[in-house]
Amino acid sequence: MAGLASAVPQRIVPTSDYEAVFGAAEIAKVIRATGVQRRRVAPDGMCTSDLCFAAGERLLDDLGWERDSVDSLVFVSQTADYVLPATSCLLQDRLRLPTTCAALDLNLGCSGYIYGLWVASHLVASGASRRCLLAVGEVASRRIGPRDRSAVMLFGDAGTVTALEPTEDRETSWTFDLGTDGSGGKHLIVPAGGTRLLPGVQNDVVRTYDDGNPRSLNDLYMNGSEIFLFTLNRVPQLLSGIEQAAQVSRNEVDAFVFHQANEFMLKHLMKNMALPAEKVPLILKDYGNTSSASIPLALTATLGERLSQEPLNLILAGFGVGLSWGAASLKTANVVVPPIVEVDESVIQEPLYSVPQ
Repeated sequence: MAGLASAVPQRIVPTSDYEAVFGAAEIAKVIRATGVQRRRVAPDGMCTSDLCFAAGERLLDDLGWERDSVDSLVFVSQTADYVLPATSCLLQDRLRLPTTCAALDLNLGCSGYIYGLWVASHLVASGASRRCLLAVGEVASRRIGPRDRSAVMLFGDAGTVTALEPTEDRETSWTFDLGTDGSGGKHLIVPAGGTRLLPGVQNDVVRTYDDGNPRSLNDLYMNGSEIFLFTLNRVPQLLSGIEQAAQVSRNEVDAFVFHQANEFMLKHLMKNMALPAEKVPLILKDYGNTSSASIPLALTATLGERLSQEPLNLILAGFGVGLSWGAASLKTANVVVPPIVEVDESVIQEPLYSVPQ
């Protein structure tokens, strides 16, 4: 890992802003359960690629990499700019990478950063790529019903870019442990927009569901209790598995960086797995759940200075939508980590299409 940069919208939305909609008692309950006091929310027109572009520009400048030296770009998100073309292709152009650069998209959420690292690191380690950019981000707030109390105060927006290049240092080797259970796909889903349920005005109709929350078929549905049970059952096994695969003991790890799902869940996991609080970064208070971007954003926000100044032994773990999970054991050194970039509307790219008047 040569570098890591994160970008967030300038706009801050406090959870208390929803008191007029849901009432003060409900807001206090949500904050206790999720830990989210404020989120960064993209303005209208700002897409995932805009945030990743801002992060990528800053990182390439700070690394001093020639643009022509980047020969692969992997983009991970569940909020791509378009159904097609691939957002990675748009980022290749905006970041002024050479046309010899391979670009591909991966559609994953909570576990997405781990899977992206798995793909990108193997491209580099195998010699297939000399320098790879891994762009991971979401504008998850766009997929939430405005009166869905189960999600509207939880999800935030962010874009990140991680730069990878080969190293001769065997001490910086990485290990991965990945898994999937598609039988749980129904528990975290946006029903409409794909070819199973094509876009159409009928999908815009807002209905109130059995959980009491109004949403359309274009909005995210999350079965919170099922996701909670999945996490409590799966993550301890995942952590034990990656420690065994990497042959690392828990006390050798400098930090355990988990997908920032919600604070209550993470603190429950920390207690069950006897993890010291000082080794488990939490950023939900300021950024909410940023889905695939939450792990790299947490790294930038809480460990940026240490990543740049000292070798670190890290375990990262993502889990959720799919259902999908993954963990990585990383040894890092001399990582370039600029401060988090705050993005305004000037970064928004014009649409690739025009609508006849």
